[in-house]
Amino acid sequence: MESEGMHHEASSKENVDFVKLLKAADEELYPGCKTFSSLSFFLHLYHLKCLHRWTEKSFTMLLELLLDAFPGGMSLSKSFYQAKKIIQALGLDYKKIHACPNHCMLYWGETENQELCRICGSSRWAVSRGSNQNDSTNVPQSSSLATKKKPAEVLRYFPLIPRLKRLYASTKTSKNMLWHEEGRKKDGKLRHPADGAAWKAIDDRYSDFSSDPRNVRLALASDGFNPFRTMSTSYSTWPVVLVNYNMSPWICMKQSSFILSMIIPGEKGPGNDIDTYLQPLIQELHELWEGVDTYDAFTQQMFQMRAILMWTINDFPAYAYLSGWSTKGEFACPCCAEFTHSRWLYNGGKHCYMGHRRWLPEDHSYRRQKENFDGVEEVGIAPTRLDSCNVLKQLDDIQFSSRTPFKRKQSKKKRKVGDQVEELNEEGNIEVRQAANAMNWWKKKSIFFMLPYWQYNLLRHNLDVMHIEKMFVIIFLAHYWLLNISLRII
Repeated sequence: MESEGMHHEASSKENVDFVKLLKAADEELYPGCKTFSSLSFFLHLYHLKCLHRWTEKSFTMLLELLLDAFPGGMSLSKSFYQAKKIIQALGLDYKKIHACPNHCMLYWGETENQELCRICGSSRWAVSRGSNQNDSTNVPQSSSLATKKKPAEVLRYFPLIPRLKRLYASTKTSKNMLWHEEGRKKDGKLRHPADGAAWKAIDDRYSDFSSDPRNVRLALASDGFNPFRTMSTSYSTWPVVLVNYNMSPWICMKQSSFILSMIIPGEKGPGNDIDTYLQPLIQELHELWEGVDTYDAFTQQMFQMRAILMWTINDFPAYAYLSGWSTKGEFACPCCAEFTHSRWLYNGGKHCYMGHRRWLPEDHSYRRQKENFDGVEEVGIAPTRLDSCNVLKQLDDIQFSSRTPFKRKQSKKKRKVGDQVEELNEEGNIEVRQAANAMNWWKKKSIFFMLPYWQYNLLRHNLDVMHIEKMFVIIFLAHYWLLNISLRII
């Protein structure tokens, strides 16, 4: 009892600023105001400041004007300095982590004070045109000139642990975090990821984790987008978002419930080097798997909050970046792997993928129809998907070469087919030779395998439905259009 009182006292000190914010959320902006509270009105003003780039001086003058216009006791801060303390009290700020412009490394942890990239040798700082790169790296970091230098690349990282703790600091959200166990119907129907086999496999393997329903289940989603809203500019910024599955589907899939983890800067997307930017998140997920002290406002008790990353959600190109599997070329299908049936179209210069009839029953009529498909009768069986342990064994057997920032141009055009490589020589003839490594469909070992539970996840990567439905509709409309044209010709 005495230790619980000490924990409760420590948690009260830790959340004292958050409690003040909750009181400000219930406080009226002025007597009789039902539209805004003092906190919500200030957050609206601060949002406008960020959108329209108001200066701190202009924001302070606006607050002074509002206080003079409502002398009857309007509860607002008198200056931007006082108002900024309210934002800091939320504890939801972000960290700026410098990065190599070639996506090689982060200046973070042991390499925080380095000036040059240890992989490609690029400078940490942005160098203006016409200046010498070596001049900017010789300036001591403590000098006044060094403080004015602009970093070449900056990662905005939003710490995860404080945000998960905030969910349990309120009695309402703390109760909602138990919906996956206490609120959903358990009638065998698939309404929530908790009804799926992947969720149940985690529960069976880690019974100590599943025994406390307050432990958090997360999913990771990422994709590139152009922030300038124009297709003529080639620019790709990659946000990484986490989804909290503890809450009900109508709450966890709202935009306000998404947890922004980081913003990977452009102008070029990180590609396979996205693991470089995921390092801070992986470190926090390690801490959350071990457990962090958290105060539950609903039960008014301290507990060890743990969290697990269940899977990722992305489109097919991002699937390659996050998983390490090459989604291009002959072995593009991550399920069929080396048993993928592909054919090279010399006229179109692309791969087409066949063998879909393997998943039909053995006595299905489509298996025997040659003329309606690729001219071959299908007698094969569907390949068995590799489990995570075999995938990890394959990755351990492959030696991945160290990353080089500069790509050498190849004078010959090469194309891999199975365990052979077709090479176009200078005379224009095709030469066939054996490939040095028949398992080079893996581009890297994903950083997610650093998590102790990742290899045992039944479902590690998901494809979002939007792109799949979009392509299906496009293909259907194209076939429908061609059918109408052929009917009109006939």
